[in-house]
Amino acid sequence: MPPHRDGQVSAGARIVARSRRIPDVSFRSFLAGRTSPRVHWVAPDGLEIAACGAAARLTADGPDRFEAVRDEGAELFDALDAPDDAPAATRPRLFGGFAFHADHDPVSPWDGFPGAEFVLPRVQLTRTDSDTWLTVAVEDADEADALLAATRSDLADLPTMRPAGSPPGVETTRHTTSREEWCAQVRRATDRIDRGELRKVVLATALEVTLSEPVSVPDVLERLRASYPDCYRFLLEPSDGGGFFGAPPERLVSLSGRTVETEALAGTVGRGETPEEDDELAAELLDSEKVREEHALVAETIRDRLAPLAESVTVGSRGLRRLSTIQHLQTPISATLSADGHVLDVVEALHPTPAVGGLPPDAAMRTIRETETFDRGWYASPVGWFDADGDGEFAVAIRAGVAAGDRATLFAGNGIVADSDPDDEWEEVQLKYLPILDELE
Repeated sequence: MPPHRDGQVSAGARIVARSRRIPDVSFRSFLAGRTSPRVHWVAPDGLEIAACGAAARLTADGPDRFEAVRDEGAELFDALDAPDDAPAATRPRLFGGFAFHADHDPVSPWDGFPGAEFVLPRVQLTRTDSDTWLTVAVEDADEADALLAATRSDLADLPTMRPAGSPPGVETTRHTTSREEWCAQVRRATDRIDRGELRKVVLATALEVTLSEPVSVPDVLERLRASYPDCYRFLLEPSDGGGFFGAPPERLVSLSGRTVETEALAGTVGRGETPEEDDELAAELLDSEKVREEHALVAETIRDRLAPLAESVTVGSRGLRRLSTIQHLQTPISATLSADGHVLDVVEALHPTPAVGGLPPDAAMRTIRETETFDRGWYASPVGWFDADGDGEFAVAIRAGVAAGDRATLFAGNGIVADSDPDDEWEEVQLKYLPILDELE
């Protein structure tokens, strides 16, 4: 299928959405034949969506970006004509994300990524446990029917399976922050903690990667499916400037009706080469006073931020989250909203969690801005989707990178508390590049 560019409906126009069940196809083959905007979203519960084109696009900047997207999204969905009897999985959704900082400046490698951007796809493929569906969204009912028929015909030529291919290979890597600079940053942060200015701050680093050949991000995500099947996987490519992608283990929030699901994920150690070594590392993680303190701060803060929105909040038991190369402490948290709400209200209340920001929030954000030598862009920010009911799901965009052509920039961060050792923190943060780096090398 040749590359395909889709138009965008005019602002305020009525949008017509239509859906049909189709035979299963390779989502990666579908995405490979399309240009930006492109979306790929895979949730651990089995929902998978691939989409392209923009029936509508919402952008916002500044501290009010969450409210602006929510309000513009409500206006957009109010003008949407979609069949009432369509299966819930096929419903049109807005996909996108937010910059980590309110004063985000989209400089390289974040060209084309504003403070917030969400796209209502023109063409959306949805795979559930039982079926695959095609949904289109355009201005006119006749055009919707025509696009539905034409796209179904195009999809019939695609295979149901496509090999993930070989990684592009890594030519060079460069840390934007050297080990010496990182250790100095950690020491400055612990000095602030000792003075009582902070309780915790998450400092991040970036790794610039030159690849042996241009990367196919959908293929990287397919390889990550095998390595990290229990994680989210996403691609958000708003323009031809590059795609933001990753395999985050952490759900920021899901909202269905009034039911909120979230989690605290903080504290990290590697995996052992034997079951015995693996268990020893897990025991060290569970027994570490530093890690327990860091994790408790995250869980406590999430609970406190949910409380004003909820009639009840339930904090589950702390346990281990084991992934292929790394293991974390995890505590599930759920809540029932006290009134009908919107997932973006919860996203705004939770971002940034102490797992990617720190405490107190304002002091931590100032420290991050004053300390880090690069722009986080959308790294460690909320990425996901929401629908006409205000339901939706967002992940925390960690274990992630942004790529275009033969260049990629990967990101990783670590929580710094009073007794953090700079050298230990450096070694730990390198582990967090591996999920993506391993699939590029």
